[in-house]
Amino acid sequence: MLCFGELLLRISPASYKQVAAKQPMLLYVGGAEANVATALAGWEVPVKYCTVLPDNFMSRHMLHYLEYKGIYTSSVLLTGNRIGVYYLERGADLKGNMVYDRDHSSFSELKPGVIDWDSVLADVSWLNFSAISPALNQNIADVCLEALQAASAKKIRISVDLNYRSRLWKYGKKPIEVMPALMEHCDVVMGNIWSANTLLGIPVDDNIHDKKSKLEYTNHAEATAVEIIKRFPKCKTVANTFRFDGDANQILYYTSLYTGEKAYNSHEFSCKGVADRSGSGDCFMAGLIYGLYKKHSPQELLNYATAAAFGKLQEYGDATGQDVLTVSKIDEDNKAGLEVDA
Repeated sequence: MLCFGELLLRISPASYKQVAAKQPMLLYVGGAEANVATALAGWEVPVKYCTVLPDNFMSRHMLHYLEYKGIYTSSVLLTGNRIGVYYLERGADLKGNMVYDRDHSSFSELKPGVIDWDSVLADVSWLNFSAISPALNQNIADVCLEALQAASAKKIRISVDLNYRSRLWKYGKKPIEVMPALMEHCDVVMGNIWSANTLLGIPVDDNIHDKKSKLEYTNHAEATAVEIIKRFPKCKTVANTFRFDGDANQILYYTSLYTGEKAYNSHEFSCKGVADRSGSGDCFMAGLIYGLYKKHSPQELLNYATAAAFGKLQEYGDATGQDVLTVSKIDEDNKAGLEVDA
């Protein structure tokens, strides 16, 4: 597996207890694609990571961290002047209390023609990226297309997470002007009905929230998946996730999958409060790739990916530390009606 994207430093305010111990801020290694790579490596899938970092001591510490997690870093390019940073309140949604500081990072200044994709893809059977990268600027969008074209020529399977970050699309292009050309190369897609609308122009029912029905949401997800596959024939698998915040910090989470012209739905997962929302979707993406890589049945892989994503909500930081047995136990406990508390 190859994951391509920007490796980030995340800074979050510490808890009251940690502040009392003279630790006002906490530092995490983050980035959507790195989170996917970390999960896959923890599940004993061979994975490497491609990004761009400045040639300094901090980058080397981050690379050592990835290597410690079992991720190959031979495809990381060392050039430029700075590491991208983002600030996030712990437990907050990425749409809420979050600030990006990624301008002029080494990755954001990458240009087409710099990465030798023939070399990077030489031992790769799967390439994963996210819609966060082409949101940075036109050059990065062009680099993503360059990577996908090279991977397609080698018949490498390609997956994309349609995660939409409104704070990043600031360079004069709307997502719908950029993403469809990238989607032409993708075999596996995950996201939700709203990101598919914003990034790809897939119709969405603006009144869907008024219906307050899991059946309505999952039926809509199936219709969205069918439309994606119709517009982008190379795509054969589409997954959609749903997470809702209720009263008293109650979280409701479930997912759907469309593949082989058939729809599958997960069980509902619920808990009171979360430790950290960041990385949950990345964990689902990793679970989806893991199940397809292992050739699990559609329902089995959906159950695993959903349990992994839900379990990540109870972990601090961006990347999961769950192993396969832990994820499987979360799935079994949920079926048994046991609720998880943060």
